[in-house]
Amino acid sequence: MADKRISLQGQLLLDSGQLGGSFFQHTVLLICKHDAEGAFGLVLNRTVGKTVGDLIIADLPETLKTAPLYLGGPVQPGALSYLHTDSFIPDADVLPNLALGHSLDDLLEIGGAFSATRKVRMFAGYSGWTPGQLESEMKRKAWLTFPASLKLVFETPPDQLWQKVLHRKGGWKNKLLAQTPEDLSWN
Repeated sequence: MADKRISLQGQLLLDSGQLGGSFFQHTVLLICKHDAEGAFGLVLNRTVGKTVGDLIIADLPETLKTAPLYLGGPVQPGALSYLHTDSFIPDADVLPNLALGHSLDDLLEIGGAFSATRKVRMFAGYSGWTPGQLESEMKRKAWLTFPASLKLVFETPPDQLWQKVLHRKGGWKNKLLAQTPEDLSWN
């Protein structure tokens, strides 16, 4: 019988309300890779509170140095990952015209080349799942899914992303969930 595994690559995962008290409470993750070996994603709505230049010692272009650094997840917080887009990226591996990178040399090359349409978002750490782990979490309904877009990844303010995506998903349950405070004692 053929494996009927469904890849979530290119999808956003949203806390379904079951992740309260965990690192993933109210998070929105972009699944960058998902196959038989597991899954790799980046949290889009958690900033470190510092710029890239504050934490990465490299001769980066000023536009990259002053960019906010995001916390991609709890795994290897010292590891660098980045998402980048431009008007045309032939080897995009997450979505059309959206690529994932890890190499500082490639980041320097991307940041040093002029392009009015280029966007880069950098992350410390990542979110990872072993084979079958994400599928198990999906069966337990820990996550909601929504198709990712460049606009959601790069243009939606991170502090509004979870609520905006829940509203776009529609339905009264999602709209009610979007109003849930981070700390339930505020309720």
